[in-house]
Amino acid sequence: MTKKLFSFALLMVSALTAMAQAVSVSSPNGKLKVDITCQNGQAAYTVNYDGKTMMTPSALGLKTDIGDYTKGLKLTDSQQSSVDKTYTMTRTKTASSHFVANQLDVTLTNADDMPMVVTFLVSDNDIAFRYTLQKGKLKDINSVVIQSEATGFNFPDQATSFICPQSKPMVGFAQTKPSYEEEYTADAAINTPSAFGEGYTFPCLFRIGEDGWVLVSETGVGSNYVGTHLSDFEQGKGYTIAFPNPGEMKGMGSNYAGINLPGSTPWRTITVGATLKPIVETTIPYDVVEPLYEAKRDYCSGRYTWGWLIWQDNSTIYEDQVKMIDLASEMGYEYTLVDALWDTQIGRDRIEELSKYAQSKGVHLLLWYNSNGTWNDAPQGPHNGMSTAIAREREMAWMEKIGVAGIKVDFFGSDKQEMMKLYEDILTDGNRHGLQVIFHGCTLPRGWERMYPNYVASEAFLASENVFFTEHHAKQEGFELTMHPFSRNAVAAADWGGVMMNHHMSRDNKSRHQRYTSDVFEMASAIVIQTSVNCVAIYPNNLEELPQHELDFLKEIPTTWEETQFIEGYPTKYVVLARRTGDKWYVAGLNGTNEQKTLTLQLPMLAGKTVRYYTDKPLKKGEILPASELKTLKVGKNGEAKVTIQPMGGIIITE
Repeated sequence: MTKKLFSFALLMVSALTAMAQAVSVSSPNGKLKVDITCQNGQAAYTVNYDGKTMMTPSALGLKTDIGDYTKGLKLTDSQQSSVDKTYTMTRTKTASSHFVANQLDVTLTNADDMPMVVTFLVSDNDIAFRYTLQKGKLKDINSVVIQSEATGFNFPDQATSFICPQSKPMVGFAQTKPSYEEEYTADAAINTPSAFGEGYTFPCLFRIGEDGWVLVSETGVGSNYVGTHLSDFEQGKGYTIAFPNPGEMKGMGSNYAGINLPGSTPWRTITVGATLKPIVETTIPYDVVEPLYEAKRDYCSGRYTWGWLIWQDNSTIYEDQVKMIDLASEMGYEYTLVDALWDTQIGRDRIEELSKYAQSKGVHLLLWYNSNGTWNDAPQGPHNGMSTAIAREREMAWMEKIGVAGIKVDFFGSDKQEMMKLYEDILTDGNRHGLQVIFHGCTLPRGWERMYPNYVASEAFLASENVFFTEHHAKQEGFELTMHPFSRNAVAAADWGGVMMNHHMSRDNKSRHQRYTSDVFEMASAIVIQTSVNCVAIYPNNLEELPQHELDFLKEIPTTWEETQFIEGYPTKYVVLARRTGDKWYVAGLNGTNEQKTLTLQLPMLAGKTVRYYTDKPLKKGEILPASELKTLKVGKNGEAKVTIQPMGGIIITE
């Protein structure tokens, strides 16, 4: 063979080898495609939807204490299969899900001949992937420490972001951050540095110019891993998976993740669509996880009153909580939340009396607890009730005995595996005593509604208390609540903490700063923001101040949904959703801007029907908020309904 022919042959072999190091998997309808390549010892994936690039080459790989799976890799095997499963849920945006996906298991072998399997599940609009490590040659090794991930999320240059920065650790109120309570930026360039240099919390929403949308998050994280987030953007690499800051929890506990062998990481999820509909309606956080235990009892959805939001710490006294119980009873609500300091300002003996009184009125108590331990300096009690198994058993057995229905646990401030284990321990111990659980000052829930049947919801965003605290956040309420259906609430139940009906943020409803959203906006938020146990921050004075049609609607607010449909909207601007409970549809819209919006909605589920229509009147001179009205609306036979949403206002359409 001549030298020229020999060189040509080598080039052909190299080209064939490169071709052999690429595999792909597509969705059942063929529109969503993931390509996995392994070149020069490094693995990456790309994502295309309907022929358009939604994610550019993004790295795959792990670094562990038993080997480096980020370089020297070879693609040694791939296997394709399919997934088809149907399951039911009770605490999310839909009552059932039918998950159909194509599966690709790619084996990557590192330089030490140790295999790692990357599993991709690709449905019509969702991707979930995770890593699985085998023992391989290390037959005496039963566990592995994962020190970092190369996992990347890279986007085309035209992409913009709708994301929330991760906080620095041990800052904020009583050193309780990070608590996922920072402010979103909208339509920002992807190379914009994060506000605190710590990257961004999940979920993260990206607009790929005119081509569509991508939502990135993770699911299936309990005691099995750290909670992760995205790094800052790096040109050429995009965003990468970032582990917790070592300084979280006052430096206690590792920021690495430990798994058993064989074992898998949690799922990274990517939802892709030409429109926002697949983003809002996704069920991927639940599709790829399973319940970890059976529910001890049927946990009841419902509504709760909450004195603390407007009345604050001084309201955690027996007399005020009786007022909130009486209010819940009159409104037909199932629960009253007794917030922080009940242990000192009411006392355990009187809490037993209060619980008995509540039950006589058809209401059950929810009790607040500090997560406590040694990782925060929050002064509110009760302290040391949730941080150890012994303490939890004492508290939860007592609550079960006196008929308490659930707990709200606050101030966590870390995503380390040790803290993720605490969430799981609280949930599992709570279930043993028939308690449902809400978390505040906390991380994003990652598939928890399905994993833990007594889990209700988490805060994990700037919630209603901030509307009370500052006028800035009162003015931002429209921006925030029209962001969350496309991001935070798209992937998990969200405890916003209050359909607020006071016009001023004060007990007398006259002093301090005003609310800037209309009454119908607040009422519609109960439909738009999904949680199975919802707070209606109504107060006794509202019974005399609100028009009857508002009170009647507040009494009927549903919290369980068979189906959710996105109608239209744009993050931080406006949103219209339709949710069905039983055979009844509720269409709710929020306008987060200071400009009136006139829309022609497509509502095929209400075609030809005459429906109730809650809306705001135009603001009159001298009013701080517009008056609401209840009218009838005739939906066209073609399903079209023309509506007008006032600035910072809302609409509700229902049968």
